[in-house]
Amino acid sequence: MPSILHRRLLPLVVPGLILAAWIGATSGEGAPLQVLVPPSAVIDGFNELLSSGELADHLRASLWRLLTGFAIGASLGLGFGILLARSALVAAYTGPFFQAVRQVPSIAFLPMLILLLGVDEGFKLAIVAKAAFFPVALATHDGVKGISKGWLEVAAIYRLSPVRVLLRLILPATVPPVLTGLRLGLTRAWIVLVAAELMAAENGIGQMMEMGRQMFRIDTVMVGVALTGLIGFALDQGFRLAERRLVRWKTA
Repeated sequence: MPSILHRRLLPLVVPGLILAAWIGATSGEGAPLQVLVPPSAVIDGFNELLSSGELADHLRASLWRLLTGFAIGASLGLGFGILLARSALVAAYTGPFFQAVRQVPSIAFLPMLILLLGVDEGFKLAIVAKAAFFPVALATHDGVKGISKGWLEVAAIYRLSPVRVLLRLILPATVPPVLTGLRLGLTRAWIVLVAAELMAAENGIGQMMEMGRQMFRIDTVMVGVALTGLIGFALDQGFRLAERRLVRWKTA
């Protein structure tokens, strides 16, 4: 029992030390309020944003962009990854370009996309879709390439149609790597979305932080930082839980 309690409390050590240092730094007159505010001010700022409904509006806008853009990017990545792994023609024509572009950070595309799409919703959805596309496509490609050739030969012997091969063999066999790619893609998409909202948006968590910076409301900025981390952590843990449930057969 003590060991279980110890393992559960261990992850709280670092946050506790940071909180203690934060309280200590803001308890005196060492840090100006324009730079660092005490935790109580952040809590008050959170309650203010929550009661006014402003926080709910920003969250709703950000999560809608994230889920819509991620669904587009992940779907395209899944389809492209399968084509890249199964078609020598697609691999020959697009493989080198895909490998080159995926090395470019998504944030580097922000200025170009703003010039092409403006600052409307299409810009945010495009950058989120791009951030999700490459991890999913790469994970899908690697998963399909890892399928045993013997399984594919058996499918050929039974003359299964391409659709049945896809549904009965390829998709089930690639569940673990695809889930990993989806988890990475969702995390990257969330980070890129907040950065895009910081640059150009009318609402959203990133824009809330930018407005707080312009108005010298450090409490609002820190509320946004905390929510960004908590939402990202929750999304990652949710995908990890789904991954454990869906691939339970591997350890059975």
